[in-house]
Amino acid sequence: MKKTTLSLSIAALLLTACGDNDSAKKADASQTAEKAPVKVEQSEKASDKTENKHQNNFLTAYDNIDLDIYKDRVKTLSSDEFEGRSPATEGGRKTSEYLKEQFKAVGAEPGNGDSYFQQVPLISIEADADMQLQLGDATLEYSKDFVAGTSQTVESISLKDSDLVYVGYGVVAPEYDWNDYEGVDMEGKTAVILINDPGFAQPDAGIFQGKAMTYYGRWTYKYEEAARQGAAGAIIIHDTAPASYGWNVVSSSWSGPQYHLPSTGDTPKLDAEMWITLDQAHSLFKQSGLDLAQLQKDALSKDFKPVPLDSKASVDIKNTIQESQSANVIATIPGKKRPDEHVIYMAHWDHLGSRDGMEGDHIYNGAIDNATGTAGIISIAQAFKQLPEAPDRSVTFVAVTAEEQGLLGSKYFAANPTVPLTQIVGAFNIDSMNVSGRMKDFTVVGYPKSEVESYVEQAAKRQGRELRPESAPERGGYYRSDHFSLAKFGVPAVYGGGGTEFRDDADKDAADKWTKMRGECYHSLCDEYHEDWVWQAALDDIKIFFEAGYLLSNSEDFPNWYEGTEFRSIRDESMKQK
Repeated sequence: MKKTTLSLSIAALLLTACGDNDSAKKADASQTAEKAPVKVEQSEKASDKTENKHQNNFLTAYDNIDLDIYKDRVKTLSSDEFEGRSPATEGGRKTSEYLKEQFKAVGAEPGNGDSYFQQVPLISIEADADMQLQLGDATLEYSKDFVAGTSQTVESISLKDSDLVYVGYGVVAPEYDWNDYEGVDMEGKTAVILINDPGFAQPDAGIFQGKAMTYYGRWTYKYEEAARQGAAGAIIIHDTAPASYGWNVVSSSWSGPQYHLPSTGDTPKLDAEMWITLDQAHSLFKQSGLDLAQLQKDALSKDFKPVPLDSKASVDIKNTIQESQSANVIATIPGKKRPDEHVIYMAHWDHLGSRDGMEGDHIYNGAIDNATGTAGIISIAQAFKQLPEAPDRSVTFVAVTAEEQGLLGSKYFAANPTVPLTQIVGAFNIDSMNVSGRMKDFTVVGYPKSEVESYVEQAAKRQGRELRPESAPERGGYYRSDHFSLAKFGVPAVYGGGGTEFRDDADKDAADKWTKMRGECYHSLCDEYHEDWVWQAALDDIKIFFEAGYLLSNSEDFPNWYEGTEFRSIRDESMKQK
């Protein structure tokens, strides 16, 4: 993957922010010394004063990011008062109002005209949990063995004796000469699909992107493709390793209200979207005299052909439907020189809400996911406002709703941007910050993808940290958070935080406890605030994001995706139309 070189103006700015003023002066002087040495000397002195002033101002704001204030915001957002921050609930409304007041208090202006809110229309579809899935001669229990729902806005819908067809990974990818649906008519049938993509099981085979998940591995894609093929239903087989999360995540995430954006009517949808456990999948294939393990191996070849099963699927889904809206909260700091150009910071404020029918604790507080990130962008806004003058470009903060329901808030923002997408020079997304231990490196998910990473790289150097890719690219992390909504429209976006190597034994010892808790509590009731987290680790990352945005907001460059990335052509084409 080819990386492009930063322009000289950006290189000088980066050197300045790191305190290498002599190097920056020499770089500037070397271009003009032969033409006008006396004038260059005078300009150099003036430049030195300006650089020192900007550097001192920046470092004051950088060093004054208040950890206690940040912690208090995380604690507040993850408190029971906000009822798990579910969209279109009283807890969600309280959350958006709180965020508006916080942005207003730090001095950021309304980012959607004269309003801090961008109302996102939502359709809530809650499937009645009193359902069963019949697969051949087996009756499956809801939540324990399967989950099911529909994205169609109907009060009830049924699959009746729908023929089951195993379609491997359910991928149609012409660029890889891959078609798992080849030769089968899926009309009215139900696809049975493996999670992830073929590269996961054979990372050295040179197919797809190896161990790193592509969008073809995401469950959202699998339902979309099955619908395009004319299927009535789709069943994804859960498997913890390739999914990167346990069955408990599927069960908790799919229960309760599921939100959707209003349908435009031009996108096909399945009647039933389902998951089953791996144990139930093995039983299903045995009914047809088939071995799932062997068929998983068969699906790794582009010569794979769909396999009809000697079983049918039936399920009745009854829905409670509500139309509602929830707010993206948008605030901005107008730039002093090029206010029409924007640097974006993004974090999702929503979580899973509460389950009133449960005994004991029933609130999904979502402290790490994502009170930490939401509080982080407020702290960054406050740091920008501590600068004596605004940056050259505008800096806009977007706290989006309904991420947990499929990135809906960011999808709506990307489709209905408050500023032209071609004027967004780059975006930074913060989702679930590191509170386990301080790091020697800094993880960038999907690394390397865009030139925006160069600004993060330079900011990380102040802390002696270097950029590294995520340790588990098979999770498809780049396609699972809100920056992806902007990336699909070509906007270069970075998603990252934390790292892979701890600074010392004390940080490693602390992380042994908190990393385990973080994994166990993802999308669970125990994702709650802890006073004894390693909060300095989160503050380290906040400072990196602040400096990266500071550099980009004072730059004249428009970063792009690196050559060979899937979004490069989209950005190139959109900039031609600018």
